Amino acid sequence: MINNNILGLIGLAMKAGKICFGADSVEENIIKQKVKLLIISEDSSERTKNKFIKLCEKYNIPVIIDGDIDTLSKAIGKNNKAIIGIKDINFAESIQKKYNGGDVIG
Repeated sequence: MINNNILGLIGLAMKAGKICFGADSVEENIIKQKVKLLIISEDSSERTKNKFIKLCEKYNIPVIIDGDIDTLSKAIGKNNKAIIGIKDINFAESIQKKYNGGDVIG
């Protein structure tokens, strides 16, 4: 489950300019192999989920499917963004570690 720690890291990555969002931008960055972690909201369409899961499998990129569009969008200060690509390996690893239950703070 995506918690406030993870949302905070996503927000920091956004401020650092290490995020791409929206289907076209994320797809382009996946193909350029710049995306290190993909976060897809649970309430995005099945077509979108399937498309990006297949893309990520092809390029060996980890995927997290969790949260809703409003929560993820709010974390990056945008509206209606169902897909977020993390372009920095350190942010990606930290988010994955916290998502998988490790490195819990507080």
